Amino acid sequence: MGRRLFLLVVVVSPLLAPARDKPENWVEVRSSHFSVVSNSNEKQARRVADQFERMRSVFHKLFPRIQIDTLGSITVLAIKDEKDFRALEPAEYLAKGQLKLGGLFLRGPDKNYVLLRLDAEGEHPYAVVYHEYTHFLLSKADWMPLWLNEGLAQFYQNTDIQDKEVALGQWSPVNLQLLLTNRLLPLPTLFAVDHSSPYYHQENKGSIFYAESWALTHYLEQKDYHDKTQHLTDYAQLLAQNVDAITAATRAFGDLKQLQSALEAYVRQASFTYFRLAGATDVDDAAFQSRALSAPQADSVRADFLAYNQRTTDARALLDRILQEDPNNVLAHETMGLLEFREGRIDQARNWYAQAVKLDSQSYLAHYYFAAISMNRVLDAAGEAQVESSLRASIKLNPKFAPSYDRLGAFLAMHHRNLDEARLMALSAVQLEPGNLTYRMDTANVLLEMGRGKDAATVIRNAMHLANSPEETAMAQEFLRHAEEYAQAQEQSQRLGEEMKVETPEAEVTSNVAQGNIAADSAAHDEPLLNGPHHFVIGVLKNVHCHTPAMDLNVIAAGKMLGFHSSNYFKIDYSTLGVTLKADLKPCADLEGRPAKVEYVDSASRDPAVVVAIEIHK
Repeated sequence: MGRRLFLLVVVVSPLLAPARDKPENWVEVRSSHFSVVSNSNEKQARRVADQFERMRSVFHKLFPRIQIDTLGSITVLAIKDEKDFRALEPAEYLAKGQLKLGGLFLRGPDKNYVLLRLDAEGEHPYAVVYHEYTHFLLSKADWMPLWLNEGLAQFYQNTDIQDKEVALGQWSPVNLQLLLTNRLLPLPTLFAVDHSSPYYHQENKGSIFYAESWALTHYLEQKDYHDKTQHLTDYAQLLAQNVDAITAATRAFGDLKQLQSALEAYVRQASFTYFRLAGATDVDDAAFQSRALSAPQADSVRADFLAYNQRTTDARALLDRILQEDPNNVLAHETMGLLEFREGRIDQARNWYAQAVKLDSQSYLAHYYFAAISMNRVLDAAGEAQVESSLRASIKLNPKFAPSYDRLGAFLAMHHRNLDEARLMALSAVQLEPGNLTYRMDTANVLLEMGRGKDAATVIRNAMHLANSPEETAMAQEFLRHAEEYAQAQEQSQRLGEEMKVETPEAEVTSNVAQGNIAADSAAHDEPLLNGPHHFVIGVLKNVHCHTPAMDLNVIAAGKMLGFHSSNYFKIDYSTLGVTLKADLKPCADLEGRPAKVEYVDSASRDPAVVVAIEIHK
């Protein structure tokens, strides 16, 4: 199968100048599930960590079936004032007239950040904390429309956590005042707002959007509770089934004009009710660990956030300063690797991650990315051992990080080693992220390496519903076709082999094998993996012939024709360099006449050499 690499508006701010005007005091407080980094003080950082832990406890009680813990701790940047906050917030909010943020949740493929402004105005002291944590819990619900996502975040932000009771869904005077003095958005407009809409970003429109999203969510939550209905749940289920927002709303809530009238009446009423949840939140703040951070340590966290926040120029400026002051800063090396990879400089990215691994073996991400990038290179025995070691270290450091299991399974399968363990690694990735189609396909690929074609086809067939785009569907269908062909070829070879045993004398079988008949293909299919040194040749592919699952081909290089063989062309590692294929590669039909680099291993038992990988060139 083809090689895959899994990793996961610029405004230059004067606040990130190369020299510091004055030193700042930064502190880190770690709880069981959160890391709070703040330029305020330890007391306030502990309070933020305590509130996040308590809100997590509340959600755990409300939704016991939801997986509320992430692959690692969430980093909360608790910033003391607006000036320092604006040095980190998304660039699109810096323009004049944009909505002022009090906080935001930033979800990356491998880590999560919350940016929190400690001096933000609001009705509740921890409203921003609860608001952003709600966004985190909803972050995997890609089907959820923006109005409901924001409405639920505001519903839960007005929460009071007391010693023996929690008050949920208290009313918002600011939102009510906005709604009473402005015309409500038509519901079809509200339902259609997305991240590109001016109603989401611009202050004069965004405030109405937020307020009305809160009011509609509050109204529907209260109505479902009092009427013992589940209209909001029905709406969510329809959206999860890819029903469009307007149709889903009409089917779940009924006539939208009537709902609009009911909402307008609801916001004009004199009083509002809220929910009470009995029971204490179990948080042991005595177990929190705190430490002072040096300027380079704090800056490395800020630079990493800027990198994930797409403020690349600011991130690089800060990273350059950090590495001058602290050349051994592990997180700075890791973030530089991310920036280089994102800009397509793969070799530079690998070097940064390799240095991070050498500096600190406790960075599971550095280990993972170093190994994932290295797997796309030609490695000697020492390099292969280093890749395997880093993947195992990444798993040990963070047993919840699915990509490391997936890559270790793929690595072992690629080298045809410990295939039972490779299968267990692939299954571990699937268990951690059941909705990831790629992990299912990699599991199927391990099964193909094990010679279990039927099982591989079954895995892909059962995973087809996980495709989220026409491209993913086509990729899965092509993989399924290969797996089914492989399984059929296995069955045919086994059946003909049994017939040959019954009908053909031993001497005749030997003759047929020598002549290259199908029984020979069956024997070749089971040939052991060759562990000799890998060689390369660059030329033009000619005379590509398949007798499934085997393949024979020639390479014309420097005026010479060299012959190669594969007993199973499904196991060849295909890739491209400087060329984009119009459709999925069909090796038996698409390789003829193409320039390519062929990786091969000399065979001690037969000639020609065995193909390991084919890289197609322009």
